[in-house]
Amino acid sequence: MKVLFSLYEFDQVFYLLFICFSEHGITGPGLPFLTEAHLEKMGVFFAKVMCNAVLQVLNDPIHGHIELHPLLLRFIDTPQFQRLRHIKQLGGTYLVFPGASHNRFEHSVGVGYLAGCLVQALNERQPELLITKQDVLCVQIAGLCHDLGHGPFSHLFDGMFIPKVRPGEKWKHEMASVQMFDHLVRVNGLEEVMERHGLTLPDDLVFIKEQIAGPLSRKVSDSSWPYKGRPMEKSFLYEIVANKRNGIDVDKWDYFARDCYHLGIQNNFDYQRFLKFARVCEVKGKKHICTRDKEVGNLYDMFHTRNCLHRRAYQHKVGNIIETMITEAFVKADPHIQIQGSSGRIFSISSAIDDMEAYTKLTDHIFELILYSSAPELSEARAILHNIVCRRLYKCVGQTTAETLLQEKLLDWAKEVAGSKPSGTDANLTAEDFVVRVIHMDYGMKEKNPINNVHFYCKKDPTKAIKIRKKQVSKLLPERFAEQLIRVYCKKTDDKSLEAAKKYFVQWCMDRNFTKPQDGDIIAPELTPLKRDWHTLERDDDDSELDDSAEDNHLGLRDEPPRKTGRNVKVNLFHAPGESRL
Repeated sequence: MKVLFSLYEFDQVFYLLFICFSEHGITGPGLPFLTEAHLEKMGVFFAKVMCNAVLQVLNDPIHGHIELHPLLLRFIDTPQFQRLRHIKQLGGTYLVFPGASHNRFEHSVGVGYLAGCLVQALNERQPELLITKQDVLCVQIAGLCHDLGHGPFSHLFDGMFIPKVRPGEKWKHEMASVQMFDHLVRVNGLEEVMERHGLTLPDDLVFIKEQIAGPLSRKVSDSSWPYKGRPMEKSFLYEIVANKRNGIDVDKWDYFARDCYHLGIQNNFDYQRFLKFARVCEVKGKKHICTRDKEVGNLYDMFHTRNCLHRRAYQHKVGNIIETMITEAFVKADPHIQIQGSSGRIFSISSAIDDMEAYTKLTDHIFELILYSSAPELSEARAILHNIVCRRLYKCVGQTTAETLLQEKLLDWAKEVAGSKPSGTDANLTAEDFVVRVIHMDYGMKEKNPINNVHFYCKKDPTKAIKIRKKQVSKLLPERFAEQLIRVYCKKTDDKSLEAAKKYFVQWCMDRNFTKPQDGDIIAPELTPLKRDWHTLERDDDDSELDDSAEDNHLGLRDEPPRKTGRNVKVNLFHAPGESRL
């Protein structure tokens, strides 16, 4: 048997042959008499197929010319994967940023490629990890298939639509990705193809799905190893595609680079540098991916980049309300859309998640299906989408923040805003006229600092894992790693209603003890001076030469009669003209 191995592959092949020969009692004198048939009976034939595989080359705008194993192409060339071509990566954000037209398809290909880059970098740097070709292929397939479960307009579907129409359903796209992966493998007959390329079923199928969604069985004690696909000795493999430990994974690397490219925003994180310094160290019996201690600042920058992307693009106030309007249209259209699934059964938009054959047919095209429909039962949904196309959108009347995490229902908040009518306002607005959105902003782990879960190593001893605390890095890093932005929109867009709605909003912020709206002094100057917490004596740089008495006069705090309002306000405080915005 003539099989050519590269230097990169030789270590692993030699180790596998040694184990295989030992298990079958083959010693040195017997080696010359082994035939190809003998090797195939011992399971050695797969090395020939894998090592002789011709890699396919794709030209990607982000990563350049990338090479993919033929097995990955078999997954890509299926209807279930091709479906991702028709799901926008950033959902409704495309209707704000004209360049953000990229889809889940190219992102998934990029993640599969980067997953291979990281696992192979670790293998080249640390051959003692005994990473096999099986491991490499499984990690790449997991990266490729991690987003198979996304619905129309990506996170709009599982984050907004499903919670509205199926409020008791704890459904996430990761769960659908696992279900769609099983469906893809089964209907396309890929089990045999996977085995032919050296994978072991069903263990490797379990390993791939665990990388996407975490442990498949929840009935495991905290002290035991929860994964079944790979032993604890290879725990680091679960940190490549979807890192549940600290969020540093190839999924983020690709969407940082890809989204910034299409949004026209600068990407400040270089994953190539992380690849150069990544290595595996043992921590409390488990092996974790670590990086050099000098990279700690770059990792803070990485999570800061994530936060900036959310602030500037993902949570854009116009993009948010467009997705809210699309969700409203989908909710109204849900009972009237019919999708044929397995065994000829008919499903709605919301029930299609229960049948992967029906779900395969559910993409962003549902928007045009409703928009261009002439069915009378879709008239309300059609009108909402027509307003989006004509740019007749609900208007944002203000944004504020809260000091504590809030759990109240948004519907109750809309009622509260409608009930916060300031004195002297003529327009009467109802709860149906307002939309309240709460946006959670964080570094990826809610209130926690993700860097606290990252391990580093020093140049002097690259085998020892250490932690680096925030105070050891810089005093300029954030004190808190999460906050909530509260936005209020008005559905009525005439000038009189909008002017009134803004004053309703400012009054609601006062009643709720929220922070002062950024433009509160302009839209409701008669209200903003009356809140003690909204008055600050912080000096601007150009006021630094004023003494206290001069500042009091400058702020208008002396010899001014108290103002009277109809809101029982007892505090006499006035607006500071030079006060900085939030």
